Amino acid sequence: MKSRLDAAIVTPGTFPIPSGTSSSVETVAAEVARRLHGRVKLAVIGRRGVRQRSRERYEGVCYMRVPAPSPGSYIRSVSRRLRSLRPHVIQVENRPRFARLLKRKYPKAGIWLSLHSVIFISRPHIGRRELRRCLAATDRIIVNSHFLKEELIRRAPGAADKIAVNHLGVDRLRFVSRWTPEGAAKRQAFLSKQGLEGRKIILFVGRLIPIKGVHHLLAAMPTILQRVPDATLLVVGSAFYGSKRVTPYVRQLKKAARDLGPHVRFISYVPHGKVDDWFRLGDVLAVPSSPHEAFGLVNVEAMSAGVPVVATRAGGMPEIVLEGITGYTVDPADKARELADRISALLLDEERARAFGESSAQRVNECFTWECTAKRWLELFYAGSSESRRP
Repeated sequence: MKSRLDAAIVTPGTFPIPSGTSSSVETVAAEVARRLHGRVKLAVIGRRGVRQRSRERYEGVCYMRVPAPSPGSYIRSVSRRLRSLRPHVIQVENRPRFARLLKRKYPKAGIWLSLHSVIFISRPHIGRRELRRCLAATDRIIVNSHFLKEELIRRAPGAADKIAVNHLGVDRLRFVSRWTPEGAAKRQAFLSKQGLEGRKIILFVGRLIPIKGVHHLLAAMPTILQRVPDATLLVVGSAFYGSKRVTPYVRQLKKAARDLGPHVRFISYVPHGKVDDWFRLGDVLAVPSSPHEAFGLVNVEAMSAGVPVVATRAGGMPEIVLEGITGYTVDPADKARELADRISALLLDEERARAFGESSAQRVNECFTWECTAKRWLELFYAGSSESRRP
C-alpha cells in the first residue's frame, strides 16, 4: 500500500495549474507548494489545461489535473483522485462548498479552507446560513489578513476559533528592488525598451473591473498633471485573466483617458511571470481598490521591487502599507483627491520616494515572502498533527 500524503491542495478548478494566465489563487497555491517541497509529502490538484498532462512533477511539486466542465463534475473528479492519495490534510482554496463536500467524503481527513477574498463568502455566491454550514464542516480556516478574519467572524461567529491569519508573500528573486544594482540595470533597460525615459511613472497593476477603482485614479490624473507635467500612468492589466477581451467598463476607462493623451497608457494583460519588469518601472504604485480588498498581492510585489504604494485605507491594505514609512493610504470616501495629493507628493520628492521604496523592500524581506508564508503553514500543520495525537 502506498504511503499516505501529508496534504493535498485543491484549487478552485477555474484555471489550469500551474499557469501564467491564472488568478492569484492559483499563484498562491503554486508558490507555497514549491516552498513546502521536501518538508511535507504534498500534491496540488487542479484543472487540466490544453496540452497539460494529468500528472506531472514541476519545480519539485506533484501536480494532478482533472477535467473541469462544471464545478460539480470537477470536484467529483477531485474527490476520486483523493481516494487513492489518502492525505491527512485536504486544503481547499477559496471554495467553501467544496470543503463541506469533501468533509462528507473524507470525514477522517483534516479539511482546511484557505480563503483569499470576501467574494465566495458573500452573496450571490453563497448565503449566510449555507456559509455557516460549510465553515462548520472545516477543521481549519486560513485567511490572508486580519481584515478577512474579522469579516468572516462577523458573518459566522461560530468559526472564530478555527481561523488563522497567514499573510501572503512574494518571490524576492524575481521582484528585485529597483534600488539594487541588478534592479537598476533591469529597470533602465526596460525603460528604454518602452520609450519611457525621463517620465515620472505611476503604475496600476490588476484586473480592470470596477472594484479595483481605476476610474478613481483617472479622475485624479488631471490634478496630478497640473503639479507633475511629466507624469505618465501605466494601466497594466485587462478585465479577465489571460484575455484581452474588452468590457463596457474598460471602454469607459479608455474614453475617460482620451483627454489625457500620452499621459495614460493601457498595457494589456501581462502574464505573472513577466510582470516584475513593469513593477520596477514605477515611481509609485496606486491601489485604489474597494473597501473589501482582503490583501492584494500587487502591494507586496511593488514593495519588493522598491516602489512606494498609495492604497485605499481599507480592507487588508493597512496591514501591508505602513503609513508614512512604505507609502500612504487614502480615505475611501475621498479617493480621487487624496490619490492626487499623495501621488503628486511622492513624484515631486524623489528622496522621500526612494526612502519609502527602500523601506518597502526591507519590510517585504522581513514579513512578506513565500518562505514566511510556508513556514507559518508548517507551524499550523504540525500543531494540528500534535492535537490529533492527544489522548
